[in-house]
Amino acid sequence: MATLAKDTLTETPDAVVVRFAGDSGDGMQLTGGQFTLSTALAGNDLATFPDFPAEIRAPQGTLFGVSAFQINFGSREINTAGDAPDVLVAMNPAALKVNLPSLKPGGLVIIDTGEFSKRNLDKAKYDVSPLEDDTLAKWDVLAFDISALTIEAVKPFGLGNKDALRSKNMWTLGLALWMFDRERAPIEDWLKSKFKSKPEIADANIAALNAGHAYGETAELAGPIQQMSMPAVESAPGLYRTITGAEAISLGLVAGAQLAELPMFFGGYPITPASAILHHLARLKEFGVTTFQAEDEIAAICAAIGASYAGQLGVTSSSGPGIALKGEAMGLAIMTELPLVIVNSQRGGPSTGLPTKTEQSDLYQAIYGRNGDAPMPVVSCSAPGDAFECAIEACRIATQYMTPVMLLTDGYIANAAEPWKVPDPETFEPFPAKFLEEKNGEQLLPYKRDGKGARPWIKPGTEGLMHRIGGIEKAVDTGHIDYAPDNHQAMTDARVNKVLGVEVPDQEVTLGETSGKLALVGWGSTFGPIKRAVHNARAKGLDVSHIHVRHIWPLPGNLGELLKGYDTILVPEMNTGQFKTVLRDQFLVNAQPLTKTSGQPFTIAELESAIEGALS
Repeated sequence: MATLAKDTLTETPDAVVVRFAGDSGDGMQLTGGQFTLSTALAGNDLATFPDFPAEIRAPQGTLFGVSAFQINFGSREINTAGDAPDVLVAMNPAALKVNLPSLKPGGLVIIDTGEFSKRNLDKAKYDVSPLEDDTLAKWDVLAFDISALTIEAVKPFGLGNKDALRSKNMWTLGLALWMFDRERAPIEDWLKSKFKSKPEIADANIAALNAGHAYGETAELAGPIQQMSMPAVESAPGLYRTITGAEAISLGLVAGAQLAELPMFFGGYPITPASAILHHLARLKEFGVTTFQAEDEIAAICAAIGASYAGQLGVTSSSGPGIALKGEAMGLAIMTELPLVIVNSQRGGPSTGLPTKTEQSDLYQAIYGRNGDAPMPVVSCSAPGDAFECAIEACRIATQYMTPVMLLTDGYIANAAEPWKVPDPETFEPFPAKFLEEKNGEQLLPYKRDGKGARPWIKPGTEGLMHRIGGIEKAVDTGHIDYAPDNHQAMTDARVNKVLGVEVPDQEVTLGETSGKLALVGWGSTFGPIKRAVHNARAKGLDVSHIHVRHIWPLPGNLGELLKGYDTILVPEMNTGQFKTVLRDQFLVNAQPLTKTSGQPFTIAELESAIEGALS
């Protein structure tokens, strides 16, 4: 069946949103990843949003087992993965049921009718097949038996039906490549490399890919759905690659260690969505990186603290529940005043919460979430590419100020991808770590502070520099155990003032003016939708600006005065209003919350509506 209601894709827009959706075993993430590769090679700007089910392997065909991958690509700057898809590829009834409400009215839905059996319709809770009633009346529909076409395409390779259907995602990818005029050669090369030891599997997948592409060419799908060739986006010359947030953080940590002239030790424990950082770093051993998968979260951070004590850059990573487990050891790193980078890939909580969905609800945990007065610098990434520089910044602060630093990212940034211009290493200023090699007084003073408030870093085993370190309060300068009230007051103040004295750049306005009627103040992964919504609102003549904060603690010194220049401050964040509270507390400004805790990022439309409401 091929029903085409409107000429939705006859004119080339400047951006298109495509969502691939199917069962967890249908290879939607792989399909989306390879379509992303082909899109990047075509020179388009892009942003992606992989959306996983929380279950490791949900029952096949069920609503809660649907996996989706969304990509927004175009010939202009792309800031988000898009609000509503223009094209939805639904591989089974459950994928259609879950994702159809998001499809843009008049958009195109491509359906595999081969999966619309009575059993699968029942699992998706359809009483009547949506192919037989008016469920799809608002959209253009291409419905045909992709499963049967895939089996036919790979028949020459002798695969049984079950194995043949594993190539169904490649057939679908071939059709998508035809629709958007993408090259197949890079995908074919990737398949040959991936299945080098099983060439018959590679050949079968290539055959399915080519068959899907040929179907688009020959099945008279043209008419209203003309093949679309998206022009490349204008971009500065240089070397580009696609990068996810997890990859960018991993590379940034390695770069930070190199700029500090230190080997790096990473102690981690598997947890969604933070595990990818351990996976990436394990492949970078040639850069002086040691990776250690510990038996639990506490062992992971304690091993990293031990590495920092020994003179390496200790790094650990987790998500909210694991960060909670690391809390006591973070206090140990603060008390011992050792450099440590803690990466928190935030996810929906509390407790196990939403393991594969995104949220920004660990802000209080990052700033305040330890026993005692335990201050820690906090840096937040705003996008996958930005994560590289944020990781370097976290390494700089940790080593120059002898303090643990928390680097905040989230599930959306960690998994999403975007084109990234590989920076010139010469543009980064080194910050080599310094170790004390001789006594800094008549006797060794392991807690004597420099101009930054940092104590000296002493490698154990350095001749004549034996010293005491641990979690019990230490005396000023000498580091001896000291419970005296005045001493604890002095050391608490010293640790607080050191963190508050961390040098951070003045806050700049991302988009708009330095004063006016309304400012949207964001942090983290809300950057893309806020920027696009403010851009659209300003194009309508609305007085609104965008401020995005990277240094969460300590906050930029000029931020308070900057915020007081706006009549209204709106703080969009994916929690119940945590950064809003911090801004109110620190600057006594009337910051208003705009919150969302659905596990999904803000849409541009939601923010545009909020802007109009705040200005009305």
